[in-house]
Parts: sequence; C-alpha cells; structure tokens
Amino acid sequence: MSIRFTAKARRGMVALTVATGLAVGVAGCGGGGDDDKKPEKSASAPADGGSNPSAQEGQSDEPLAELKGSDGLLLQITSATRDSGGFVTVNANLKNDGAKSVMVPGAVRGDETEILQHGRSLGGATLVDSKSRKRYYVLRDTEGRPLTSTGISLLKAGESLAVFMQFPAPPAGTTEVEFQLPTFASATIQISG
Repeated sequence: MSIRFTAKARRGMVALTVATGLAVGVAGCGGGGDDDKKPEKSASAPADGGSNPSAQEGQSDEPLAELKGSDGLLLQITSATRDSGGFVTVNANLKNDGAKSVMVPGAVRGDETEILQHGRSLGGATLVDSKSRKRYYVLRDTEGRPLTSTGISLLKAGESLAVFMQFPAPPAGTTEVEFQLPTFASATIQISG
C-alpha cells in the first residue's frame, strides 16, 4: 500500500467520523415527541431527582467538572463520551467569569511543535488514566491539526463558548480519568458510553 493511499484513507476516516458526529448532533436537536403534552414542572428541578436534558444531546445541566483558569476563565466540562470508534470526546463550555475581556492563554494549546504550527487551540489538553498509568493526548488529523476547538483567542466579560476535544479512548474498564489543560486546575471526570 502506498503512503498516498494510506493518507487518503486516514483523511476519509476523519471526515467520516466528523460527518457521523454532526449527523448525530443534528438528529439529537430535531423535534419528536408529543407536542400536545404540557410540562408538569419547571425545567429547573425534576421531580424524580434525575437530570433534565439540555439543548445539546448527551449533556446534563450539571457539569461533570468545573476547572478554574487564570483571569477569571472557567472551563465547565459537560460530557465525556466514549464512542465505538475508539475515541473519547470531551465537550465543555469555556467561560469568561471575570469583569473584563480576557485573552485565552496560548499555553492551552500545549508546546508540541506540530500543534503550535496550526494556531490557537485546546491541543494541550490530556486525559490521565491513573489505573493504567497512561496519559492520552488530543488526537490529530493526518496533517497534524488537533481534533479540538480552534481559533480561540478573546472572550468578552460573561461570554461563553462551546468547545470540544477528542482523545484516544482508555481501556473499556476505565470510566474515571483526570482531565488536564495547561493554566487550569485539573479535575476527575467520568467517561460515559
């Protein structure tokens, strides 16, 4: 097999993975259900103690973890989902909790030369599996771009931005990992799926 064929196959797999994720996301945002049923209670507190679904599929109202960063930045991890392709996708909201506009520190993209070449991102994020003693770095596509939100620079006071990071999945028995992002506190999160 030629290197060119292998590279095309990898690009195709990445494109397929992204397209599948988008299709699932669009399907989750669609209608469905009985429109004539009225909610019995407010959306803030369910009667059965369970969580209410939010606008984004697979995410709960209560974040899995909140990590404080510098200058009032806050990263609220909303989900960490394992998929059948061997990936874990971490979804979060990056929020400026401060009173003034803040530049997102360049350190969050990490210090790997390949990632630095592709601009601002959350490429410095890692998952640490203490049980297996392994660290998982953000995945990259065939051109070295990190599979994470990119182009993040300035957040105005009170502004929030939905972000994602994709990692190789730890072994199936591992459901708890430590999430780390440079300049932010670390936190233990649960992987679902």
